[in-house]
Parts: sequence; C-alpha cells; structure tokens
Amino acid sequence: MTATAAKKAARELRLVKEAKIKDLIGDIAGDRLEASGVVYRDGVFLIVCDNLPFLIRVSSELSPKAPENGVIGAGRKGGPPKKSAAKKSAVKKSAAATTNPGYEDIAHDTHQDHLFTLSEAEPFKPRKFRARVQEFDAKLRPLGSTPLDFDLTTANKGMEGLEWVESSGNGYLLALCEGNQCAGGKKGRTPGGGRIQVFRRGGKRWINTATIRLPKSLPFEDYSSVSVRGDRIAVLSQASSALWVGRLSTRKWRVDEGTVYRLPTGPKGRKLYGTPEGVSWVSTDYVVIVSDRAKKGAANDRFRAKDQSVHLFLIPA
Repeated sequence: MTATAAKKAARELRLVKEAKIKDLIGDIAGDRLEASGVVYRDGVFLIVCDNLPFLIRVSSELSPKAPENGVIGAGRKGGPPKKSAAKKSAVKKSAAATTNPGYEDIAHDTHQDHLFTLSEAEPFKPRKFRARVQEFDAKLRPLGSTPLDFDLTTANKGMEGLEWVESSGNGYLLALCEGNQCAGGKKGRTPGGGRIQVFRRGGKRWINTATIRLPKSLPFEDYSSVSVRGDRIAVLSQASSALWVGRLSTRKWRVDEGTVYRLPTGPKGRKLYGTPEGVSWVSTDYVVIVSDRAKKGAANDRFRAKDQSVHLFLIPA
C-alpha cells in the first residue's frame, strides 16, 4: 500500500477535549511553549518542552482552575520558577542561557516512581552523536545523566521518543529514532524504516540490547513519540499527523502490523494538527497528545489554532 493510499484508508482519532497550555497555566512559563513530550501520572499530565528547563503540570481534566496546574523543577538551574512576576524574567534568562535547555520526551518508571527525560543528541566523537537520558526520583531530584549507547549520525535527527517498560522483572528504556533507519536526510524521510532502540541498565551505562522494527507498511515520514500500556504501543508522527497503535512483545521485542489513525482533519481532508510532538496512554482507549509551537510563515498559519496545546483523543473501537 502506498503512503497516499494508507492515508486515505486510515481512520481518525476522535477529539474529546483540548486546551492551550498557556490558558491552563497562565504566563508563568512565557509565551514559547514548545511542547515535545507528555506522560500521564496520578491524574495529571507532565509535559516537557524542548526550550524550557522545567516541567509543566496540568490536570487531566484540562481545567484552567485546577490547583495542580503550574510548573515544577527537573534538576536544571533556573527551575522551578515561582508564581511571581519577579521570577518570570529569571526563567526566560535561564532558558536562553542554556544551549539545549529542554527535553524531547519524558517517561515514567511506575515501580520506583522515577522519571526519565530525553535530550535528542549531543556530540560524542567525530561525526557521531548520542542522546542523553536524565533520571529523577519521585520528588524530581536528579539521580544521574547518562548517554544512550547508540551512535547517531546527525545532531538534529536523533532520538525523539522515550518510554519505560518492564519485562521479566527487568526495566528497559525504549528510545524512538526520529528518522527512518535512525538516519537523517532523504533516507530518514523514506517511510518503512521506523526503529525503536531498547536499552537496559548496565552499571552507569544504558546498553543497547535490541531493536524494535516498526512495520515496513507504516507510511510515516518521521517519528516523534512513543508510549506503551500493557502490550499496546502507540507511536506518533508529526510530519504525517497520525498515530500508529499496535501490539508489542517484550519477549522478542517485536510488534504486529497494528493500525494507523489520522489526527482529525478539516474539509477535504486538510491537515489541522501540524505540530503533534508527544503522546501518552491515559487509559485503554484514550491517549493524550501535546503539540509544539508552529513555525513562522504563512504556510503554517492554519496550525496555530492547535499548536502549544494539550489534546485528549479517543481511539475508535
């Protein structure tokens, strides 16, 4: 099936509720909310942005009056900011002063109640890059920061998604490559080579132990986030504005063909969601998705109504 045919055949997710992040938390985090990852934890959504050194927390009800709404620290200088005008400028200066202040995705180890954040890629050796994972305890105190043992060839097409899974009493981190074949350029944009790298802890290292190959039939041009609930796995694509849902076997690290769902479209199938970046399971049939800030330019104007937002979707039966 061609990518065009697959797009026409895909069913649409059903929007339940959505809200602009700024409408939920006010202006405490500034005007640029480049949401890149989300995880559902104890009735709230924890959101990371790739331009901010702290976490955003909002109620899963997406109510602007919820007491849970706000920002919390994640072990970086400048966070967490306080809800006062005096701190707002300090937060902005802290973010601007850091080369890569934010995170690409977030994962939750429910057994230990630890959180993991992902930095896309950083120089490792000549012409090689590696993603980095930061670990925090339940109170968001930093426990360590370690590169993933997997070489990347480009800095801007590294690891985009992160998830924690348990298998046979062991914990693993799943890191989703942004490009097909874990590559950049034309090769990375050619559908059919989706890859998730599997890592286990080995002393102070995260050792690459397996590769999950997503279906060759998957028509995605890129991959932005991954989430696992039981044996169900969801993978989000920003460029394709779609979500793939399948079954994951952690014994063999394999997936089935699964099903592709488009994010809701406008008249004549026109794309409405142009910046979806993070996904997390909420329950068996619901997922939460967060959207990045739309890029400048008239071509992206139609995406601004949905950007920098939190969206709750129902997966059709």
